[in-house]
This record gives sequence, structure tokens and C-alpha cells, in this order.
Amino acid sequence: MTIIRQEDLIHSVADALQFISYYHPVDFIQAVHRAWQKEESTAAKDAMAQILLNSRMCAEGKRPICQDTGIVCVFVDVGMNVQWQGSMSLDDMINEGVRQAYMHPDNVLRASIVSDPAGARKNTKDNTPAVIHTRLVPGNTVDVRLAAKGGGSENKSKLVMLNPSDSIVDWVLKTLPTMGAGWCPPGMLGIGIGGTAEKAMVLAKESLMDSIDIDELRARGPNNRVEELRLELMDKVNALGIGAQGLGGLTTVLDVKIKDYPTHAASLPVAMIPNCAATRHAHFVLDGSGPAEQHAPSIDDYPNIKWDVGPSARRVNLDTVTQEEIATWRPGETLLLSGKMLTGRDAAHKRMIELYKSGQGLPEGVDLKGKFIYYVGPVDPVRDEVVGPAGPTTATRMDKFTEDLLAYSGLVGMIGKAERGPTGIEAIKKHKAVYLMAVGGAAYLVSKAIKKARIVAFADLGMEAIHEFEVQDMPVSVAVDVNGTSVHQTGPQEWKQRIEAQRLTVK
Repeated sequence: MTIIRQEDLIHSVADALQFISYYHPVDFIQAVHRAWQKEESTAAKDAMAQILLNSRMCAEGKRPICQDTGIVCVFVDVGMNVQWQGSMSLDDMINEGVRQAYMHPDNVLRASIVSDPAGARKNTKDNTPAVIHTRLVPGNTVDVRLAAKGGGSENKSKLVMLNPSDSIVDWVLKTLPTMGAGWCPPGMLGIGIGGTAEKAMVLAKESLMDSIDIDELRARGPNNRVEELRLELMDKVNALGIGAQGLGGLTTVLDVKIKDYPTHAASLPVAMIPNCAATRHAHFVLDGSGPAEQHAPSIDDYPNIKWDVGPSARRVNLDTVTQEEIATWRPGETLLLSGKMLTGRDAAHKRMIELYKSGQGLPEGVDLKGKFIYYVGPVDPVRDEVVGPAGPTTATRMDKFTEDLLAYSGLVGMIGKAERGPTGIEAIKKHKAVYLMAVGGAAYLVSKAIKKARIVAFADLGMEAIHEFEVQDMPVSVAVDVNGTSVHQTGPQEWKQRIEAQRLTVK
């Protein structure tokens, strides 16, 4: 019989969550570096360079890789010969570890969890509760695997109930392009096959806890149908040309993970869940000897990437920019933004539209006319920071507000991550506005361009409050120009054709 103290589990969970907030798994970083080395798309290579540079900066500064520090997902196997010393339930112990991790004063993590999800959606303030999967297994240890799953990638989860004779590969290749780039590729795909609907989803999520080993699998060759599927999907998904950040390129996924389970003869449940460029997971085992400690990788494990926007980048003064100047910006062009911008996400957009429609107008100090709005919910600052990591959130969530906001406010531009949908693009084209893209997965790097920050409205919304940022040389690219041309449409189309042409040439 092994005795596990509740304090040891709490400490181990808290330590692991702090650890993964600023340390990528080394296998992930090395996989991104390999993809960066072989990438031929300039836009995709630039995006991966920012991701790699951001990762190294976070490891050195011990600050979050991404402003979205995730919803905590835990898989815990409790040995049947384990006895607990303490009065808390297993879930309560894990949630106390989450609470301590996210409220750590030296590295505050963003609290993103809301209760009453179909109603008031009130922030719980400490990122609890976690989503916990528990199994009672033979043995005398407690085995824990946990991850912090960002909303951008989690929102792209897919489930289908195929017929037994249907092709899993065909479904993945048809479905993946519909997911857009809000999951911040390059990342991993987790696929669950079999069981029931909910079992397939759990299998897909659990598969993402494994290390990247697709190159090793390719070198030794597959031993079963699941391994054959992994290799086939890896090649065919990358041949879609979606590329890093959806900009078009050679690498969309770094690995494909698959777990399966026996299912009903009439069923073929298939789930697909992506991991983003802020892939974060850890594993530890408690054996009664005390809390588990994570071991930091060597900084030498990180590639020392030099990233430079180059001489062609256009410098933009946000305080004086004109509609005429914006009209000259070309799709895919790199800009360096300086000056003042406002921030706003879903909750702020909804409230602003309600205020406009009621005739009240926006609060004093919030004037969007001729301005840019940045879709971001930053991490709280620590020490001498102006603001914590402040990377972009998925822009498509704001599409339904875009027409009204542009019409009411006189806003001229928006900044976010990933593509805009048809509704958003049509509104941008109609109002001769522009959409700029910052790299998802480079939140700490972006925050270094923010020189001043203050909340100007809706403080009750927490991280979704409207901030005013003053930035200097914030790097972005033109993702949708005033004519409605989207690089997230043109880029993948071009690279899919290039990859197919290369494949035919090799044959």
C-alpha cells in the first residue's frame, strides 16, 4: 500500500502547469525547427520563426507562451493499492493545484474559465474547474498527464459518426480545410476512432498527450493499421498546402496521433482535435516519496533563430494613418505598427453593438473612428511589465459583429489571428477597411512591442475589457486588404498547387 499525501498532488499539479506555461515540450520545438528549415513559403517560414523565437524568450523569461493559458485537461490513473492522506476529493486536489498555478504571483496565468456557460458566463477568476478523466488501475502509483488546451484549437474539435465502410482519410481531408487556421498550425492532430461518440472524443484528446515521433515511425515503418493511417494522414494533410498560420506552405501538421477502441459493428465514430502552436502538456508519477518535480530543458535545446522583418516592411503610424494610405497596402505585406490602438474581444464587441443600437454610444474615452482594434485578451503583467503576453485571438469569432461595428464606429482596421469568414470579408470590402494578422503562438514576442497599456472601458469583463495599447514596431501582415483579397484563401490555394506539381515531377 502506497500513501500519497494530498499536498503532494496539489503541488505537483501546480508545478506542472506553471512549467508548461513557459516551456514547450522539446520534441515539439525540434519538430517546428525541422519544419522551418525545409519551408519554402516566405510567409509560413516567417511565422514559424516568430513561434520559435517566442518559445525561447518564454523559456528564458518564464512567462506564458500564449496569452490563452488554456483550459486544464487531466488524465489521472490511480493505482488500486494507493491510499490517500488528506480530506479532499481527487477532483478538489487537482483543482486546488490549478488554482495555485494560475494565481502564482511571479507568473500570473490568464483565467479563462466561465461558469454558467449558456447564461451569464461569469469568469471563475482562478481557471477552475479542470476537465478531469480518472481511471482506477492496478498498481501503487498515481500517474498524471495534463495539458493546458487553448480555446482556438479546442473550438476546432470535430466528431462524425461514419458508416463502417466509409473512409476515415477522406473525412479528415474534407474536414480539415473547413477548420480554418484558428487552431494556429503547425500543430498536432489527435484522432480517436471507435467506442462511442464520447469515447472517440476522449481518445482524440488523450492521444495529444504523446510525444512527436512521426519521423521515427517513418524510419522503422508501420506495424499496424493505425500506424499506416498516421503516415498516410501526415502526408496527405500536409499536401493540402494550408501551412503555418494558414498562410500556405509545406507543413500544416507536425504529427498525427491516433488512439482506437472497439466499437459497435454498425458504428464508426471518429473524432479529430488539433493541438496548436502553443502545445503544452506534462506527465508525472507519484509513488509516495513526495511531490513530482518537472525538469527544465537546456536552453541549448532551443534553436537560436534570428528573426528580422527585413527592409521591405512598411512602418505605419496608427495615430496619423489615413484611409488613402490603407488602400495602398498589399495582401501579405509586412507592417510595423506604432501608435495607439484599442482592444476588444467577443464580450466587448457584443456590448459595444448593444450600446450603439440603444443610442447610448460608447463610453467616454472610447473612440474607434479612424482607429484599429486588436482582438486580444492579455495576461496580467508582473514585475515591471507593461502588459503580460498579448497574442491575438481568432478573428472569425468577431465576424458577426464586423458590419455593425464598421458602420457605427468608423473603425478602419482590425488585428487578430487566422482567417476572416465570408461575412467578415464582405464587411471589410464594403467599408474599405483592412484586416491585419499577428502570429498566433508568439504572444510574449508581441507583448514586447507594447510600451503602454491601460483599461479604458468594461473593466468588469476582466481580460475581455477594452484596453488602450501604445505600440512600437508591432509586426503584422495584411491578411485582408480593402478589396477583400484574403491571403488565407490565396496562400493555401497556391501551395496546394505547388505541392501537387512537385509530387507529379517526382513521379
